[in-house]
Amino acid sequence: MSRSPLELADIVDYAGDSFVQQSRRWITGQHKKVLAAINRCRTMALGYHRDRCRKCGHVAVSYNSCRNRHCPRCQATARRRWLAARESELLPAPYVHVVFTLPHELAPLALQNKRLIYSLLFRASAETLLEVAHDPRHLGAELGFFSVLHTWNQKLQHHPHVHCVVPAGGLAPDHSRWIAARDNYFLPEEVLSLVFRGKFVAGLKRAFHKGTLQFHGQLRALRNPEAFAAWLRPLFRQNWMVYAKKPFGGPEHVLRYLGAYTHRVAISNTRLIALEDGNVRFRWRDSADGNRKRIMTLAVHEFLRRFLLHSLPTGFVRIRHFGFLTNRRRSHMLPLCRRVLGAAPRPPASRVEAKQSLWTCPHCGGEMEIVERVSPTQLALRSPPTARHTAA
Repeated sequence: MSRSPLELADIVDYAGDSFVQQSRRWITGQHKKVLAAINRCRTMALGYHRDRCRKCGHVAVSYNSCRNRHCPRCQATARRRWLAARESELLPAPYVHVVFTLPHELAPLALQNKRLIYSLLFRASAETLLEVAHDPRHLGAELGFFSVLHTWNQKLQHHPHVHCVVPAGGLAPDHSRWIAARDNYFLPEEVLSLVFRGKFVAGLKRAFHKGTLQFHGQLRALRNPEAFAAWLRPLFRQNWMVYAKKPFGGPEHVLRYLGAYTHRVAISNTRLIALEDGNVRFRWRDSADGNRKRIMTLAVHEFLRRFLLHSLPTGFVRIRHFGFLTNRRRSHMLPLCRRVLGAAPRPPASRVEAKQSLWTCPHCGGEMEIVERVSPTQLALRSPPTARHTAA
């Protein structure tokens, strides 16, 4: 795998220490762990493993990755493994892409209550899809889908939203047949917006009355019930953004499409252009101008601040399944869906295949297997790998 000329790790190495010192008033231990992991990823600090090709015997040394989900170096492999495991779950039907976005007024509250607000965003959006689709006036079917949390826009600003990938149809209430959505139409966006707004605001009110919402800094005044109610009131006077794209093809297109939405966090290394004179230049896509590609320049400390806006709470799950794709229902509902769709059953993904090496030999294309692992402690007691070996 070729290395980008500039990587996030280079920026962290260049300005991480000074950024932490400057940001002592708000930076947390979790933020520091993210920066440290990115800085150490695929360096001697994490040890290495020696790989050998099963065909030609070529040997190479690779420094270990940090496996932090915020690290762009690690996400490509995680994404490919996840997609390989999901391949057997795709149905022979068109798929639609629905996006639920929080109003920008809620962004400051979300930053202070990430686990609560992001969980509520998942729950409100999923319940909205399931409820509206179940209504006979719209589709009258039971859905199965997965949702992916994104908290950023192209400029790395805080912009919480979820991407939902849904088959364009669902099971009839009695599970006897498949109800397909009409051509180029899935569910009414206006209805989805109204239901989503109502469910999310109701969830906010419940959290406030339970005392689980936190208010700090400029939001401290919202601890007062009257102030909180007044702050919520304008949210009912605006339309919440829900966007449903037209069906984009069958399962052969879905895997390629999903790759852009599953394991990406904030920015990929391929978007970085240069680090010069204390500034970072990167590419961004301007959706207001026909997705035209532009270049943005940020001071390196501001770039790192924006990146850390998107760190997730420890253990928070950012890809979730709903409807007939939930873990407890998937094994028996997917075969049923295939049967009513008239499709041949697909064998479950092999665990061996899912764990198979994704790195192939640069000489013969054969599969590389790990033949030796060296921990950081062991590495300190021996000389490092020779210079001719390249870290993968």
